[in-house]
Amino acid sequence: MRKNIVAGNWKMNTTLQEGLELAKGLNEALKGKAINCDVIIGTPFTHLASIAAAIDTDKIGVAAENCADKEKGAYTGEVSAAMVASTGAKYVILGHSERRAYYHETPAILKTKVELALANGLTPIFCIGEVLEEREAGKHFEVVDAQIKESLFDLSAEDFGKIVLAYEPVWAIGTGKTATAEQAEEIHAHIRATLAAKYGNTVADDCTILYGGSANAGNAKELFSKPNVDGGLIGGASLAVDKFMPIVEAF
Repeated sequence: MRKNIVAGNWKMNTTLQEGLELAKGLNEALKGKAINCDVIIGTPFTHLASIAAAIDTDKIGVAAENCADKEKGAYTGEVSAAMVASTGAKYVILGHSERRAYYHETPAILKTKVELALANGLTPIFCIGEVLEEREAGKHFEVVDAQIKESLFDLSAEDFGKIVLAYEPVWAIGTGKTATAEQAEEIHAHIRATLAAKYGNTVADDCTILYGGSANAGNAKELFSKPNVDGGLIGGASLAVDKFMPIVEAF
């Protein structure tokens, strides 16, 4: 079933103390409020268990920012999907543009990660999106279609229904540039049509598709007003409660 979601994605250098203060502040800000979306915070691995224990997880979901593409074994330093699930986290962010660019995560690797996440009861927030050169060359539809098809289209309709997609135009991440609401709606609608062609209209209509590219309190309401934009994957603006809450309240 399609949901409205606002998910924060914290930076690597957020300390545990900073993370706890931020999570508790968000937890307090949400008390007694009727909000029209699910709220999720994505934290470094080292913070997951502490933050899950410090907040009301009925109000705030906790996401890991990655997981391993191996189920178990001698892979020193890796964190398996089962380990993520054991912390109390319910979500995992996969395929983020930084993981694709800096750690060379291929569609095959991401396919395996998604399957392991689902097998361990985690909801993948699966990121897709084009770089500036691809957008300027008019290849953005082609790029997101390939990212979806190569990593996700072997899933059954039932399992695909457990995925949250996050469209992140890479050219708009941390740059201050933002896709216009019309650009976001255009590509989200295209993504939904791609899903419908594979799985049918019901699965496509039920899929939650987030926008992730310098969304903030100033533009969230316009972005979220579009019929195919179901929320946001928020970077920098999720690192302060007073910046994040107006986005949560934009629905």
